Parts: sequence; structure tokens; C-alpha cells
Amino acid sequence: MGANFNLKTLTVALAALSAASIASAAGLDRSGQDITAFLQDGTYAETVYTYLDADVSGHDNAYVGPDKNTYQQGKKIDDIAESYDFFRYGVKADINDTFSVGVLYDEPFGAAADYSGDNNFVAQGDRDAVIKNVTGNPAYSEAVIDNVVIPTLQAQLAPGNPKNLTDEQLKEARANYLGVLTAKKAADAEEFTKGEGTNVEVRTENITAILGMKFGENKNFQVYGGPVAQQVQADVKLRGLAYSAATGYTAHISSDQDYGWLAGVSYSKPEIALQAALTYRSEIDHTLPIFESYPAASIEKAGEIDITTPKSVNFDFQTGINPTTLATAKVRWVPWSDFAIVPPVYTEVSKAQYPEGLSLVSYDKDQWLVELGLAKRLTPALAVTGTVGWDSGAGNPVTSLGPIEGYYSAGLGAKYNLTENWAISAGGKYLWFGDAEGQIPTKAVVSNFEDNDGFALGMKLSYQAK
Repeated sequence: MGANFNLKTLTVALAALSAASIASAAGLDRSGQDITAFLQDGTYAETVYTYLDADVSGHDNAYVGPDKNTYQQGKKIDDIAESYDFFRYGVKADINDTFSVGVLYDEPFGAAADYSGDNNFVAQGDRDAVIKNVTGNPAYSEAVIDNVVIPTLQAQLAPGNPKNLTDEQLKEARANYLGVLTAKKAADAEEFTKGEGTNVEVRTENITAILGMKFGENKNFQVYGGPVAQQVQADVKLRGLAYSAATGYTAHISSDQDYGWLAGVSYSKPEIALQAALTYRSEIDHTLPIFESYPAASIEKAGEIDITTPKSVNFDFQTGINPTTLATAKVRWVPWSDFAIVPPVYTEVSKAQYPEGLSLVSYDKDQWLVELGLAKRLTPALAVTGTVGWDSGAGNPVTSLGPIEGYYSAGLGAKYNLTENWAISAGGKYLWFGDAEGQIPTKAVVSNFEDNDGFALGMKLSYQAK
């Protein structure tokens, strides 16, 4: 007969690193949407705090020309990643040996980036530089625009067509006139916002209610599901030459709440500490209030924006190797290629050059995350664990508001049982970020970020009674 592993003893180790094993870098992924609190035996509750700090620095693009994919190293971009922290809570109870209920809170998606210094993502107040950038003509300055270009175009467009221009020439003159007026408005925005840097902050909150039902001869199988309430809010500021005519654009997306759902199935075999769970979370459609200011288009307008946060699939697995050692695995998939932020004013203005309109944020690829771990019980009260992980990222080039292409990670953690029911856990994870080129919505490469890293720290207080 094989060894009979004590599941409760081994799960002392299982949770040791979970406090810090939730820092994701693809798209806007943050918490990893962990549901393992619901899979615990008996009555269970946890409070988790996570702190993330990253160094994401690089250079802007000094290239000037028509090729959107060409990169020439420009000015230094200091660390743009703001430190970020969030909480996670979970409560679970068994109604009887068949039914369980639980409530989970987490902050699944988010972003925090802030540009500063002397680079193309900070408004420097240089009107001539903006005019050259927006018009695409290095010979133009504001003096040339005011004293030569505008008078010439006004003469060409005078009533009665005194210059006898063809329809095609008149069309070109109108486009050029609109272009230089737009360039002047963009220069006004650059001067007005001088010293301000590009900034983005996105916050989300989830509350999930779960009902589970065990079945099978030994109650080894469980199906579970329930509703998810989600709130989203965001602020975006685009500043500097990198965004051309969009410099000075500002958007505030107010918080609102909408709903989705979760469903999953799990299997457990306590005698070998085996547990496996597959969880699906639905997309959640939001219609949110938004206020946009687009100086180059002379528009300030309130409206609504439709945002759909992505669905996801999580697979969580553990099994005992021997009576004091546990192996764990986690796989997560998020289809970020389906996600986009499409502010109405920003997109409508972009249609002048891009008939289908531009998204402010979008991604080219889906995210895959894999994390493998080993947990070891050292004493009846103390366990330690280690993990290694890989995150695919969501494409490269990627939005300049989050220029990272996934990561590799390594983590350590420990859990100590304070009493029979109460425990405290702490963990840390080091992240090696993938190099990435930053791009703006036009798909032009505007920056390059290499050799960056970060860390995540977490603490958990948990209670369990069987």
C-alpha cells in the first residue's frame, strides 16, 4: 500500500508563496484571479496584501521619417513604473458535506505608469518641435507657418479660386491648411502642459460569490460557479512629441459596476494530497462615463465608453511527492488580443487619417502564464516553498503605456502556523521582464525598454477550521 499523505499538513506549504505568486505583467493582468481560497477544506478565511515595485526604463525614439518600425536610440527614459499594491480577501464555508459557499475579493486588472524627465513622453513646451513633428516637415517652424505657409494657403483658398487651382489642388490645399492649424493647436497644448508627463492609472475591483457542489462516491469531484461584480476606473494623460497631435489628450473614465460569472470543476484525492481545479471567468461588458479633452481637435466632451474586460481560464494543480513535500503548478490564459480601449473622441478624431479609427490601447497576442513550485514542511508548524514562472506577455511591440513583454520569475516563501487555526505567510518574487518596444496607437515605434526587472512582496493572514 502506498504512502498516505496528510493533506492538511501539506497545504501548510501550499499556501506559503501564494501571497506573492500573483504579479502578472501581460496586458493589464495583476492579481491572477486566484480562487484557491474556495478550494480549502472546512471553514477558511484569508487576507492578502501584495506590493509590486518594478524598474522599467529605456530610451525614446530619435528617428524622424516615414518608417513606423525604425528605431534609433534617443533620450533616456527613467523608471516609468509606479509602485503598486492591492488586497485580496476570501471566505469559504461548508454548508454540509455536499455544498460549500464562498466570497472572494480581488483587484484583477490594473496599470500604473508615469513618465518624467527630458524625453518624448514629457511635454517640453517646444512649440517648433511640435509643429515639425505634426506636419512631418523639418523645415517648418511657427514663424514659417505664420508668415509664409498660412498666408500662402489662405490665398490659394480665397473665394472665387483666384489662383485657378484644380479640384485636386484645392483638396490638397485644404488638407494642408487644416494640418498646420492642427499643428498650432498641438503646440498650444504642448506649451500649456509643459512639464507634465504621460501618465496612466487603471484600477479594477472584483467581488465573486461562489456555490460549490461535491459529488461522487467519496465526494472527490466538485462543480462550482457564481456571479461576479466588477468595477473599473481609469485616468490617461498623453504628453510629449511621442504622441504627435494627440499631445495634451486627457481622459477620465469614472467608476461603474457591471456583472459577469465564474464556473469551474475540481477533483481531489486527499490520501495523496492531490487537487486539481479548472476555472473559467467570463468577459464583463462595461458602459462607463468618460470625459475627454483633445486640444488639437478643440474638443472637450463627456460621453460613454464601452470596455469589455477579458475572459480567462485558470488551471491549479497540486500533488504530494512524499509525506512532507508538495508539487504545485498553475497555468493561466487570458485573450488580451480581444481587448481594446476605444475612447469615442480619441477614435473619432483619428478617423481623419485612419478611416476605421484607432484604439487608445490594444494588444496583439494572448497571455499565457505558467508557474511551477515545490513546498516542503520543515516542522509541524513551519513550511517553505519555491517557485519558478514564465509569462508570455501580450505581444511586442506593445503599448507605450505598459512596455513589458512578459517575464521570468523566481520566488521564495514561508508559512508559520501561529495556532491550530491561525497562520501567517510571507513571500517574495523576483521578476526579469522581457525587452519590449513601445508603440503608440498608430503602431509607430516610439521607445525601447531593455534589461528591466522588479519584485513582488506579499503577506497573508489565514484562518482554517475543519
